[in-house]
Amino acid sequence: MATGNNQVVSAIKDINHKLFGGYAELLRIPHTARFAVGSVIACMPFPMVGMTITISVQHYYGNYSLAGMLTAIQAIALAITSPVLGKLVDKFGQRQVSIPTIIVWIVSAIALVTAITNRAPEWVLYCLTPLLAAIPPWGAMSRARWTTLLKGDRERTDRALSLSGVFDECMWVIGNPLASTLAVISGLLAFSFTGVCVVVGALMFLTELTTEPKSQTVLAREAGMTRKQYREREAARAKAVQAEAAVERARCKAMSEGLGEAEVAAAMRLAEADVQAGRKESIWGPGLIAVCVTWFSLGAFQSAAGISIIAFATEANMKQYTGFVFACFSFSSLCGALFYGAKNWTIPLWKRFYFCLAVVNIGIGTFMFAKHLWVIMIIYLLIGVCQAPTWINGNQLMLHLVPPTRFTEGVAWMGAMNSIGSSAGSAIAGQFIDRMGSHGGFMVVTTLALLSLVIAFVGFKQIKSSTETPTLTTVSV
Repeated sequence: MATGNNQVVSAIKDINHKLFGGYAELLRIPHTARFAVGSVIACMPFPMVGMTITISVQHYYGNYSLAGMLTAIQAIALAITSPVLGKLVDKFGQRQVSIPTIIVWIVSAIALVTAITNRAPEWVLYCLTPLLAAIPPWGAMSRARWTTLLKGDRERTDRALSLSGVFDECMWVIGNPLASTLAVISGLLAFSFTGVCVVVGALMFLTELTTEPKSQTVLAREAGMTRKQYREREAARAKAVQAEAAVERARCKAMSEGLGEAEVAAAMRLAEADVQAGRKESIWGPGLIAVCVTWFSLGAFQSAAGISIIAFATEANMKQYTGFVFACFSFSSLCGALFYGAKNWTIPLWKRFYFCLAVVNIGIGTFMFAKHLWVIMIIYLLIGVCQAPTWINGNQLMLHLVPPTRFTEGVAWMGAMNSIGSSAGSAIAGQFIDRMGSHGGFMVVTTLALLSLVIAFVGFKQIKSSTETPTLTTVSV
């Protein structure tokens, strides 16, 4: 009996080491735990602000259309500012951009919650809401630190991106139920808690200086160049990496087809010319465009689902439980991120990407047939395991699509397109909910989810081909 128990314990320890040993190894690297946890705490506005605005506005103004429009405006503003802030971070540094941005957000949050609780005219809310987009790109900055720190180590870099996804889901698991609970009590209380999180997380993240990537300004200064000259040099180096890979692929393909030496050489020259013909400084290629359009549609149906679930719960007098329903989705997603990042996958990235995307889209599309809030919660638990892996796959695609000196900007663009999609989804769903109730909102959700899947497969060729190019982390950051 004792021998059997020891074997069970040993097996559990072995599984635990395989699943979580890699994550523990990453967090044992000096200073990494501090910035990783700090970025999650500072990100609390993402899960809390939208839900707090929706619940508070519906409570004080009794209007889902207004709530949907305000969350849409905040999402659009976030979509506009995120790439700009990401680009500024890459140029000037994380601390230099984040500190003034945080100050703007805190002042704006205080002004907005005061206006809502005092039932200010709607135009005041429309003016204040965009300022809540002043959120530093914490997730992108954290991922930039990981990719810089683990440069050249593909396996640990992929695991670090998975770990970032795990921490992101922790934020949503905590933030969603807190937002719904605190917002029902008081919008001021919800925003106050969020503000404290922003300050504490920012202090943890920004005071950790040893892992901060050097900005383009610093790198250019060290190289004795202007920032423009430095960007041109790095773009040329990234292009050389892509050209080398393209030439090798062309050589292998030509040889497999049994072509002669002259034809092989011609195919190699053509492949190199095709790469060099591209614009040198733009990160916008077919692959990045395909990913961003996919992320736009993903944001659209998920935000529509969020506001529709709140309406559904309100109709059933269960509004206080909406945060826990969303938390179930996030908890399931967290589990998916843990297991996904623990395994060294041999399945091609594009196959994993489309499988996870299809599970999430089709699963959320079934909400229209749910008769009870707990049914939605169960569906969320089942499909949530593919949510974080979808985002992790998207981040890994960025490593193939943009050079590391513009990685923060690339990830920010992906998030921006998701935010624009979210704004469209919540605004459309809000109109249908006011006219047809929550069922009208779920009709929008199902339509957008299926449309999103179609859009994703339209970009199949570009997304698949992007995974066949080398990651650009070999270029100096």
